[in-house]
Amino acid sequence: MGYMGNKGSVSVSMTFFQSRLCFVCSHLASGQKDGAEHRRNSDVYEIIRRTSFSSVLDTDQPQTIPAHDQIFWFGDLNYRLNMLEADVRKLVAEKRWNELINYDQLHKELCSGHVFDGWKEGTIDFPPTYKYGMDSDRYVGEVPKEGEKNRSPAWCDRILWSGKATRISNSSMKEKVSCSINRFQHAMPEYQ
Repeated sequence: MGYMGNKGSVSVSMTFFQSRLCFVCSHLASGQKDGAEHRRNSDVYEIIRRTSFSSVLDTDQPQTIPAHDQIFWFGDLNYRLNMLEADVRKLVAEKRWNELINYDQLHKELCSGHVFDGWKEGTIDFPPTYKYGMDSDRYVGEVPKEGEKNRSPAWCDRILWSGKATRISNSSMKEKVSCSINRFQHAMPEYQ
C-alpha cells in the first residue's frame, strides 16, 4: 500500500474456478504498550478501506477485500499477550497455550468483534512465534544480554480467514519454519 510508514500490506485478488479469492499479507503496527492493539485494529481498517482492485479482463472481479468469497489474511499482525513477561515465560515453559490465549490481544479483539468480525482462526496449540534469537530456538531475553531489549513471547504471526466453506487444517499448523527472529506457521486451506 505504501501509505502506512514502514507497515502495510500486499493484496492479491483472483478467481479460481467459480470462487473469488483474496489473499492479504500484512505487517501491522508493533509495540507492547497498553492500547497498541487499537493501532493494529486501525491498520486493519485502513488496509480494508484503501485496498482496491481493478481488472480490464474480468468486469465481475471484486473491487474490495470484503467483496470476495474467501479471504485469507496472514502475516506479522503483531498482536501481543497482555500479561507480565515473567508470567508469559512461565506459561510458555509449561506449554499452557489454552491459558495464554486468554491474554492474547487478537483473540480478545476477535471475540469482541472489534476487528475481523466474523473471521476465523485455527486452534493455537503451539508455542508463541515471537521473538526468537537469530538462528536460535530460544526466545530473546531468556538469557539476558547487555543492551538487548527484553521482548515477551507472543503469537505475532497469524493466519485468519473469512468465507463460506473454508477452514484451515489445524494439523498442518504444527510445523514451524525457522528463517528469522519469528517462527512462521504454515497452513493449508480446505474447501468443503
